[in-house]
Amino acid sequence: MSRLEQIRKMLADEPDDIFLNYALALELDKGGDHDSSLELFEKLTRANTPYVPAFFMAAQMLNRLGKVEEAKKFLTDGIPVAREQGNSHAAGEMSEFLEMINDS
Repeated sequence: MSRLEQIRKMLADEPDDIFLNYALALELDKGGDHDSSLELFEKLTRANTPYVPAFFMAAQMLNRLGKVEEAKKFLTDGIPVAREQGNSHAAGEMSEFLEMINDS
């Protein structure tokens, strides 16, 4: 059973598990299903408590795919969320990535 199949099997029992959904989004991206991956990242960023790593990973994926403006949007939305959640490390990483994108 592949990692993707394992994650989907676990999600059948726990469909709202944030970490499993995040892992699925990462696996979908790795497998080239970027649209489905992005849908999951978006879902995670709109959760009652937004999942901060989803903002950053979505931005990285979109930048890699040449969708720079969409990547910037995830970063500019994610940075204040990270700060609100007290995650200064993630806010800093996203700020640095945003600067890098802006400079290129």
